[in-house]
Amino acid sequence: MFRKMPFILLAIIGVLLLLDNILPLEVKSFLYAISLTIKSVIITLLPFIIFGLLFKVMTQLAHQASKIIFVILTGVCCSNFFSTFISHYIGIWVYHFDLSLLEPQNAHTLSPLWTLELPRIIANDKAMYAGLIMGLSLSYFRPKTATFIAGYLEQAINFILNVLTYFIPVFVAGFVVKLNYDGAISTLLQDYGIVFALIALAQFCYISLIYFLGNKLRFSPFFTSMKNMLPATIAGFSTMSSAAAMPLTILGAEKNATQPALARSVIPATVNIHLIGDCFAIPILAYAILKSFDLPEPFLIDYLLFSFYFVLAKFSVAAVPGGGIIVMLPILESYLGFNAPMLSLITALYILFDPVITAANVLGNGGFAMMIDKLSNLFNQNTSTTQDLA
Repeated sequence: MFRKMPFILLAIIGVLLLLDNILPLEVKSFLYAISLTIKSVIITLLPFIIFGLLFKVMTQLAHQASKIIFVILTGVCCSNFFSTFISHYIGIWVYHFDLSLLEPQNAHTLSPLWTLELPRIIANDKAMYAGLIMGLSLSYFRPKTATFIAGYLEQAINFILNVLTYFIPVFVAGFVVKLNYDGAISTLLQDYGIVFALIALAQFCYISLIYFLGNKLRFSPFFTSMKNMLPATIAGFSTMSSAAAMPLTILGAEKNATQPALARSVIPATVNIHLIGDCFAIPILAYAILKSFDLPEPFLIDYLLFSFYFVLAKFSVAAVPGGGIIVMLPILESYLGFNAPMLSLITALYILFDPVITAANVLGNGGFAMMIDKLSNLFNQNTSTTQDLA
């Protein structure tokens, strides 16, 4: 089902548009209420999901404690932040396009049949910090206990995410009905193709630049390294899972590296946390949706705060289709002012575009491994030179 999710969402949108005139108002209100309820459940469960995934990642890093792991971790944070920051300027450019994606909402709006607001036990940012601190601390003092807890947390979170993924079509359906009732869906489907094209262009131009720089601005090695990563990129596109494409990613990264053993350690450590595709797609889609709902663009300071939590949340992304957007919903809500229909819209658009996003993530991971390999060689050369001089 996961691999077919974009096609399922397209089918749902098409069927709902065709049946719009014959669906009773009560049914539309019922579907919208279901969507709001699912959204409330997701938001309530997110702190636990974020805590568990961060705890697991920190436990794994503590077990692999070495200089290279800290280099990788620092590099991931810098790469994710830099690509997210670049997306800010592309997003501003998109925001000022005369796309007219949606008409401003008016009094003719759909009301839910009921509303259910579940309590939020803990804030998401506190869950992030708790997962980081407790994962590292417990791994240092009680490594076996930390590994045991991380294993159970991973099983529980995978179960929750798999269940939630099955509800995503229903989650999206209610908001599609609402957007169509409010008179917005027709322009949405027509104009977002332009945004998708811009996102893909930005993603692959940026990643190509990484490969070009990693090959010292030489065209022949550049094309060779891109060709080595092509099978993994295609696998990421077809499976919508960086984890599923990981064996091919490792093979491609090994071919592009002077230290194949280093590539074998970099790719598994970064497959779910170094996500250049997400770092471009989600912010640019967010700017387009802000324009769609006639909301102001964020100030730079607000976007920097959003970027900080966005990069931190990348450490809690699950390896399932759509996992990249699920953990971002509260951040979009808290720092960019997204409401429930906007959250549903970006979820649907993200999943529809997930094959391209995942392909960019896989290709970006190969480029990251190549750059770590180059930095390692440079460090080793400098160390050897220093020892020779001594």
